[in-house]
Amino acid sequence: MKQDKVLGLSGIDVREGDLAALSGEVLCTLLRDHTTGRNIFWATHDYEPLGEGYGFSDPILPELITGEREGIIKPRVLKSKENQTDRSKDMAEVFTPSWICDAQNNLVDKALPKDMCWQDYVRLTCMEITCGEAPYLVSRYDATTGEPVPLEKRVGMLDRKLRAISGNVDDSAGWLEWAQVAYRNTYGYEWQGDNLLLARENLLLSFMEYYCAKFGQAPQGNSVNDIACIVSWNLWQMDGLKMVVPCSCRDGVTEKVETLFGEEERTVRCPGCQQEDIRKHNGQYCLIHDWEANKKVRFVDLIK
Repeated sequence: MKQDKVLGLSGIDVREGDLAALSGEVLCTLLRDHTTGRNIFWATHDYEPLGEGYGFSDPILPELITGEREGIIKPRVLKSKENQTDRSKDMAEVFTPSWICDAQNNLVDKALPKDMCWQDYVRLTCMEITCGEAPYLVSRYDATTGEPVPLEKRVGMLDRKLRAISGNVDDSAGWLEWAQVAYRNTYGYEWQGDNLLLARENLLLSFMEYYCAKFGQAPQGNSVNDIACIVSWNLWQMDGLKMVVPCSCRDGVTEKVETLFGEEERTVRCPGCQQEDIRKHNGQYCLIHDWEANKKVRFVDLIK
């Protein structure tokens, strides 16, 4: 990879074809859903007019967002005003300007011990719930205006960690090691598949931009793939009210079952949906990776 190629990806609207060209597997990795073993899915009706493969429950495949369909996934600020309004009504999608993200992240920093070392700061676990395009984690652009934000003025929680690393580590191997620590301790979840892909792209591109700014060249492909893998685990697709894969609960659904008296139709009820109990859903509970123990865990089991 060349430095100018990385810089060419630094705009607000990342082209998935260009991203795939950086590494043979990076786009596939960013589309992976580790809970279902498949790809993340659209989870929105916005793309259905494009035809087969763009339905609400269809997986997002590389060939659907590259080639002739290059650029169909756009940041919210570049979507039509009508589409923005519809998404706000349907999914309560409202993005936060950078100055608010900065103010709120500053409050978090002020609550930390004043004598905290930079290593412990990088190890801090942080998460953006219903993350959209992840403006609280990385502020590559202002989510409400679309204005690109210079590297030195970015305000996200992960931005701050990466700046701490760049200010204290001068060798490439050490920088990459600490960058992985930062990414493994940075989380977020989102319902809509297009937003989730944008968030994952923003985190990956931020890694490349900070590395390029520090060392004057692009990171190697294997390093990019390593970060992409972490990002695909740590930013996942989830119904934040139920802790399951969106729309995976079976509630009020009629299914045919075999009984002693032959085949019968029964209405399936989800106990979690009926009782509003996040631990009783019959949907697919989302998995995340415990990097320290090197094992998969259900996110719902981390909630006390």
